[in-house]
Amino acid sequence: MNTENLTASKQKPWQSTKLYNSSVFRLTLLYVLLFAGSVLAILSFFYWTSVGYLTTQTDETINAEIQGLAERYRTDGFTGLRVQIAERLSRQQPGESTLYLLTDERYRLMLGNINQWPDAQADPEGWLDFELNTPVRGASANRVGTHMARGRNFLIGNRYHLLVGRGMSELQEVRQQIVRAMIFGVIATVVLALAGGGVLRRSLTRRLEAIIRTSRQVIRGDLSERVPTRHSGDEFDELSDNLNQMLSQIQQGMDGVRRVSDNIAHDLKTPLARLRNRLEELRMVGSDTELREQMIDQVVAEADGLLATFNALLRIARIESRGKREAFTEVDLSSILRDLQELYEALAEEKQQAFDFDAGQKIVIEGDRDMLFQALANLLDNAIKYTPRGGVVGLRMLESDGETLIQVCDSGPGIPESEHDNVIQRFYRMDESRTTPGSGLGLALADAVFRLHDMELRFSNNHPGLCVTVVV
Repeated sequence: MNTENLTASKQKPWQSTKLYNSSVFRLTLLYVLLFAGSVLAILSFFYWTSVGYLTTQTDETINAEIQGLAERYRTDGFTGLRVQIAERLSRQQPGESTLYLLTDERYRLMLGNINQWPDAQADPEGWLDFELNTPVRGASANRVGTHMARGRNFLIGNRYHLLVGRGMSELQEVRQQIVRAMIFGVIATVVLALAGGGVLRRSLTRRLEAIIRTSRQVIRGDLSERVPTRHSGDEFDELSDNLNQMLSQIQQGMDGVRRVSDNIAHDLKTPLARLRNRLEELRMVGSDTELREQMIDQVVAEADGLLATFNALLRIARIESRGKREAFTEVDLSSILRDLQELYEALAEEKQQAFDFDAGQKIVIEGDRDMLFQALANLLDNAIKYTPRGGVVGLRMLESDGETLIQVCDSGPGIPESEHDNVIQRFYRMDESRTTPGSGLGLALADAVFRLHDMELRFSNNHPGLCVTVVV
């Protein structure tokens, strides 16, 4: 590993990329924007609802004033109207904001608490929004100020103009308070969102750092490293579990490759040495044709054994690549078991073994009949081979706890429970001296076929002997 890679490997995850390139940073920023935007939308809705309600209340109050004055004008005429306005002005309490202005046709002041006609354009319904910058009569102190007002104008007798309105200082103050609350609220929201985003970023970074650290250990060649989990059941734990399962599969595959390489070198060394010795002997044979033929037959038998071993390895590889599923058809398992009985019952009788058979009910699955036949034949062949004379060999299919089981049982020496996971490995043989015939590929081939058909191979003690169970 060069110096540049070594330096990069020592960096923390957030140090290896710029801040604005970090997905965690972008996620935090999005979280802040969404949080602030939602709060701003809520406050804006509250602002428009409150201001709209207060404006509507003001318009209704002005309309009520106008209706009262219009009723008085209809009953008592212009004189009664002036008296009514004067009475209302005299009864106004300090702080009241009702505005009255009565003018002639030239908008000259006749009566009211506004000293001139507002310089504002009325809408088609006569509503005006204007600023008051004149003394307000009837207040506790005559003061000059500027604030917004809203009023409505209507014409009396085609000669006089009457403006009735209300000061909007309270509404203006409410608006300002709401705007201030919105500003402070958004600022507080952004601050809190940034704080929460920072906490979220640290939490995500710690979880990602654990995954990155583990991946770097794996890159260095340590396949035993695993991603730690918090057992919280969240998405990161699910990701960690999947990564750990993947690493376990990779480690098992690498261990299997090493083991197979070692076993191939160990198992094929002897037959290759014998083959070479036979050829050397064959070179030294003189004119004895019969001896030459015998030695040639022995060489061919050694070569056939080697070819059979390699063919078995290639067959396992093809099966494990799951490239045969397109040839699957409907297969009757009970029919396969009856064919196995017909083939192996006679062999068991030759060894004076009892053959216990039960084909069970008809079970049809999708699969490859030839593959399943050979895989089950391997199991049955091992059972007969390792069962002594007078023993019992069983082949049956049954239902148990909702599962379909195919069992091949014998009364031989059995397999220790500690070896159950090892015997399905390629070239694994419990006879380390390799004195018994065989290549150690039979159970590995059977297991590959069953896994291709989504079946499971289990081993159990038969007291005495071994029971091999295929869970369909």
